[in-house]
Amino acid sequence: MSIQTRRERERAERERLIVTAARELAEAEGWDAVTTRRLAAEIEYSQPVLYSHFKGKDAIMAAVAVQGCADLATELRRARTAARGTRGALAAVAETYTSFGRRRPALYDAMFTHLVDLPFATEEAPAPLWDAFTELRLVVEPIAAEGDDLGLLTETFWAGLHGLVTLMRSGRLPEHAHEARLALLVGHFAGR
Repeated sequence: MSIQTRRERERAERERLIVTAARELAEAEGWDAVTTRRLAAEIEYSQPVLYSHFKGKDAIMAAVAVQGCADLATELRRARTAARGTRGALAAVAETYTSFGRRRPALYDAMFTHLVDLPFATEEAPAPLWDAFTELRLVVEPIAAEGDDLGLLTETFWAGLHGLVTLMRSGRLPEHAHEARLALLVGHFAGR
């Protein structure tokens, strides 16, 4: 193995370590606890080492968001492919999405709530963002009527799921009616 290859591998490993530490710290204590000083102490590297990988906390949060989208895409794909039928796939993906947002609040916030320097809905968007959106699109596509804009229909389904996650997490919607809300959302889309 060349020295260059080893250095690249070590650099990639440090980046993974930084992102993992930020993600774990945010999940345990919230994003306010994630500072470059705290991360440097957590991973036992100096702050300049962190800055050699990321411009600052916002760039670290963006990397966490990309990784989170990859995780979400994997979970959505698993739910979609295990489900039976169009309505079953729509329901499984809806439940998986909302469960993800409720189980991993800090990660979800990095992905969809906090302002991060990531291009969404553009050709420049990182592949994991497209992968997660594609999983939503794949369950919406079978219920689209002729002439529907599939992208807008998928965005509307996503917005409904995001709204449910956000309103439940903030305590504005009672938890006990979650399944009924999901059934209404899925029923509306599936009954088109």
